[in-house]
Amino acid sequence: MDKWIKKDLKYVWHPYTQMKDCRALPPVLIERAKGFKLYDAAGKYYYDTISSWWCNVHGHNHPKIKEAIKKQADSLEHVLFAGFTHKPAILLAEKLVSIAPEGLRKVFFSDNGSTSVEIALKLSFQYWNNTGKKRKKRFISLDHAYHGDTIGGMSVSGVDLFNEVFSPLFFPSYKAPSPYCYRCPVNKKRSSCTVQCIDHLENLLRNKQDEIAALILEPLILAAGGMIVYPVEYLKKARKLTKKYGVHLILDEVATGFGRTGKMFASEYAGVRPDFMCISKGITAGYMPLGATLTTDKVYKAFYSDHEKRKTFYHGHTYTANPLACAAALASLDVFKEEDTLKKANELIPVFHKGIEGFRGLPFAGDVRYIGMIGAIELVRNKKTKRPFDPRERIGVKIYRKGLKRNLILRPLGDIVYLFLPLSVKRKEIDYVLGETYDIISSGGGLNV
Repeated sequence: MDKWIKKDLKYVWHPYTQMKDCRALPPVLIERAKGFKLYDAAGKYYYDTISSWWCNVHGHNHPKIKEAIKKQADSLEHVLFAGFTHKPAILLAEKLVSIAPEGLRKVFFSDNGSTSVEIALKLSFQYWNNTGKKRKKRFISLDHAYHGDTIGGMSVSGVDLFNEVFSPLFFPSYKAPSPYCYRCPVNKKRSSCTVQCIDHLENLLRNKQDEIAALILEPLILAAGGMIVYPVEYLKKARKLTKKYGVHLILDEVATGFGRTGKMFASEYAGVRPDFMCISKGITAGYMPLGATLTTDKVYKAFYSDHEKRKTFYHGHTYTANPLACAAALASLDVFKEEDTLKKANELIPVFHKGIEGFRGLPFAGDVRYIGMIGAIELVRNKKTKRPFDPRERIGVKIYRKGLKRNLILRPLGDIVYLFLPLSVKRKEIDYVLGETYDIISSGGGLNV
């Protein structure tokens, strides 16, 4: 075993990892990266098919973003953001407001997706408190949602393998059935339904509106919950309902923002204007940690008051609006414009969708779903009954191991194999990734390993 891997296993505890498994499948030591590829210590490359946990946008080692970080490091690496400010944060806030859904006018910075969600929850709660509606302190989320690993984020996420052990720590929240078309909660066919799965949500809002502060949603795709792509109509109806019953709408665009779905933000497909929008991951194109929560002037004004009235939002992080991260984010937004990133991506998205649609005929492919540069294949033991594999078979892990041998990172969500491609991906790279992934699954892909 490589000496660096030995040291890693001696000292490092990796996320979402049963460390005992690392004895048989140790972590891959990555030394450098370029474009769509990661290179290990032996020089072998791997296609970064999940964008290094959904954050890499323009490919690795982009010269403009690297230069922006280096230039910023020459002048200011960090400064506290309470009572002080700096140009990268000011310029970035201005840029974010200019590209965000209309009405989002204020930016509260943080340092990751979980904290951006936590801030939205706290802002919504305190807004109602500041405006005299103190009963409004509960939240509604979907039962397959994922909104982060903080206690607040987990409280408004679905309870599953990721967080079940922590459930005694959660604050109470309401759950609505997810619009999971493949496993429809109301047993409808997508081809003929009118999104009746939203009825439960409407009943909750109607009956509990006096105590609900906000509904939180991932727009159009429930990412960590299984890459569940859902209808635009659901999002549109959800927004109408929140307005009707006087409840905030929080959109968690942490995974979907910055072009992943083919538009800068997924909410653009529905023309929805939320009260809060949470962003992170792709905000810096994956180069530095940064998060932000955007909100409206109406929310902001509920906190704008004399100090003695105690309406201040007492929340912050040491690395709030870190100048290096803000510089990276500004450079990434410049790349979007200079390289016409969204236009180029949208020229290739139909190619990607057509290719992944071809997986539908495979014997273990229960469902195939996709949006933008995101695609997923849900593997099942019985295609007719939709019966999943026994978790003890660890089908996804077996496919992951096969993928590494073929230069692919196919890190699954259970038995859901997914691709989360950078927007800089090339046609020949899409063809290779889809071709190899198809071959792995169609040939047994680890199903019998």
